[in-house]
Amino acid sequence: MSAVEALQSWLRARLEPVAADWLLGASSGADASDRAFFLAMGRVPQRVGKASLALEAAELAQAHAARPGWDPTDWTLDQAARIYLLCRSAHEPARFADRLERLFTAADLGEAQAYYRGLPLYPDPPRYRLRAEEGVRSNVRLLFESVAYRNPYPSEVLADAAWNQMVLKALFVGCPLDPIVGLDARANPALAHMLIDYARERWAARRAVNPELWRCVAPFAKGRMLDDFGKLLSLGTEADRQVALAALGRAPDPGKPAP
Repeated sequence: MSAVEALQSWLRARLEPVAADWLLGASSGADASDRAFFLAMGRVPQRVGKASLALEAAELAQAHAARPGWDPTDWTLDQAARIYLLCRSAHEPARFADRLERLFTAADLGEAQAYYRGLPLYPDPPRYRLRAEEGVRSNVRLLFESVAYRNPYPSEVLADAAWNQMVLKALFVGCPLDPIVGLDARANPALAHMLIDYARERWAARRAVNPELWRCVAPFAKGRMLDDFGKLLSLGTEADRQVALAALGRAPDPGKPAP
């Protein structure tokens, strides 16, 4: 089952028959003309509503099987319907990209969130790298999280510089790191040094440090970095100590952290 087929199946199971038939008909005609497509997109909230998609465990497994890393846990019916119509709307990548850009230009906050969440399902993924980078630079937390969270697109497409800034920004705005897909796999030396500098600045200001960041530091922890792990073990909270000990198992040469 493809991702688009999965969306269709989930929506049909949740929508009233009239709404499900409308969506199927709209998707059949969406590729015919821009007018038909944009008219259908504008009618989505009225036709399908904005209730939670509320996927069950088996359906989340379908999502991952159709598109590894894709996790539509928090999607709503209208978001799923928008992405379904969009993915059915144009098979030619350039035409698809033009339609998507026009949608972003006119989108309200909820619509933009949906289009960002759909990034892993679009054709020709590298074409949307700049759009994804714009999303993770957004000062609107909802938009930032729609790209950064439960979305395999950033880990697969963003260059290290953009990826590193995304992880650091998550810490700056108080977001947890665990929902970031590929966090451990995309750890890199530059990010480790950025996060160590961030942690030291926080400590100097007597402010708390999110212990999740050590997941990205540990694979490159040598020398002075190990002293920072020692500080966590001796002065940190119990949660800090547990994270430090777990992270040290991934360090290339843990040695003995300074007390």
